[in-house]
Amino acid sequence: MRVLVVTDAWRPQVNGVVRTIEHLMEHAPAFGVEIVLLTPEQFRTLPMPTYPEIRLSLARPGAVEKLIADARSDHVHISTEGPLGLAARRACLRAQRPFTTSYHTKFPEYVRRRAPIPERWTYAWLRRFHNAGDGVMVATASLKRDLEARGFKRLMHWSRGVDADRFRPDPTARAFDLPGPIFLYVGRVATEKNIEEFLALDLPGSKVVVGDGPQRAELEAAYPDAHFTGTLEGDALAAAYASSDVFVFPSRTDTFGIVVLEALASGVPVAAFPVTGPLDVLEGTGAGALDPDLRTAALAALKLSGEDARRVALAHGWREATAQFVANVRDVIATADAEGRAA
Repeated sequence: MRVLVVTDAWRPQVNGVVRTIEHLMEHAPAFGVEIVLLTPEQFRTLPMPTYPEIRLSLARPGAVEKLIADARSDHVHISTEGPLGLAARRACLRAQRPFTTSYHTKFPEYVRRRAPIPERWTYAWLRRFHNAGDGVMVATASLKRDLEARGFKRLMHWSRGVDADRFRPDPTARAFDLPGPIFLYVGRVATEKNIEEFLALDLPGSKVVVGDGPQRAELEAAYPDAHFTGTLEGDALAAAYASSDVFVFPSRTDTFGIVVLEALASGVPVAAFPVTGPLDVLEGTGAGALDPDLRTAALAALKLSGEDARRVALAHGWREATAQFVANVRDVIATADAEGRAA
């Protein structure tokens, strides 16, 4: 089976969408599936206003329609709601081709932090975008309940995983020459991640921010006592996790948070708000502390077991997540075949 994945988020971006697709490509062949991509690499791009690290494709609908036809795929999956996602949705509807979509981020809340646009307007637009397809893949049960209540239809479960061989406890790791305990954040440095709420906390030891983004200069100036490393990958990122005592996840708009699993796999307990993502992964596990007061959660996480953190992470593998994706696609194809709709 050949699946075309359309995504506006792609390298050199470093985010959960990109990582998810990379791991999907790695594990799909074990299920007899070839993943091919339609990404901004195939088009001229412009920097996104207020967030130049994200490139927006200048994609003519006709060009996207031709690329989809030329891919000769058995199924189309639209991962994002950007210019490529919109053009691919249009092409699939015009050709009466079945397709699925993903819901990766609480985009209305993200937009609201950057512009005075009511969340209900953005949710209405997203509902129209996603409900046109044959299934919306979501990472957690709590997100599924939230979107169902907002009128989204045909929701399908597609979880996330972690590379537990790369991210693992390492008592010898010394990534930071800083006073302990080390409270770590990993991810984009942007307003929707709510990092400032973490940096403003009165905590012992040191705060470390791993990542880059449009808010970095502002936060570095405002919080000179915090340590900003920029983007880390591979062994350097693994060492950063393993050198930390608590992973702080201040976001209220993520739908999962792959970095949460990476921290847990490294034997680092997590502190977070009781919101979508952390609730699904951490509640009742003893591997993290959830509290509306992030300082309370961070201090409570200091007392938790790294062994429990690792145990929880090991229940989330990329192979299992890929199996869910493949099963969803096969279900849609089978339904379309039964209804006489061509791929």
